[in-house]
Amino acid sequence: MRLATWNVNSVRARVDRVVEWLERSQTDVLAMQEIKCKPEQFPREAFEAAGYELAIHGLNQWNGVAIASRVGLTDVETSFASQPGFAKTGDPVVEARALGAVAGGVRVWSLYVPNGRGLADPHYAYKLAFLENLREAARAWADDPTALVGDFNVAPLATDIWSETDSEAETHVTPESRAALASLADAGYEELSRRFVPEENTYTFWDYKQLRFPKNEGMRIDFMWGSAPLAERATALEIQRNERKGKGASDHVPVVLDIADA
Repeated sequence: MRLATWNVNSVRARVDRVVEWLERSQTDVLAMQEIKCKPEQFPREAFEAAGYELAIHGLNQWNGVAIASRVGLTDVETSFASQPGFAKTGDPVVEARALGAVAGGVRVWSLYVPNGRGLADPHYAYKLAFLENLREAARAWADDPTALVGDFNVAPLATDIWSETDSEAETHVTPESRAALASLADAGYEELSRRFVPEENTYTFWDYKQLRFPKNEGMRIDFMWGSAPLAERATALEIQRNERKGKGASDHVPVVLDIADA
């Protein structure tokens, strides 16, 4: 099975590009983040015409996650246990940042971790709580083939970001953020991109402004964490940098994992 994760940064704006890539790459399951639409606004016809079933979770024009699968799609969940909510004022809302489903015998979670915004912003505490509660929820899935994939908004190593002083990424490089992400290992998971693509300064995101992509001033923030039963079946992984090129590209690129049959 070929499993991919991709922050598509508005699926309605990039539907043709995403579906064309799905067919060209022969991806079986795609976890998408930042779809930026409600389920009824999702351009499902193009995916279904290409042979993909869909699970979609979006509440408004922000955030949003989806899974497209051509190998089955069952047991859909639109949040994980104790997923925290957020609101600047009023009652916290559990945002559309997590979507789980079984596809091809693997439980796949498409995850869009909060950005954090700034160290003094309540969004930063929300980010840490999201990662910590995800770790605890993930313990319950660790004995089965499980993939936690998506945009984690954390650059774990100094070499995973072009500059640790980038003001727009200050919450991505704190010891607390890095420790919270690394603690997924304590729940029984391995980050698989590092096993197959250990090279430094290999990024998955480049901002649109200030010629970040041509200058390779990016961040590695999109990851694939696999439980032990899944990690032992992982055979290859690729960060597809070329998908950042050309007209209408997302600011993220796909991370693609090949999984051997059980």
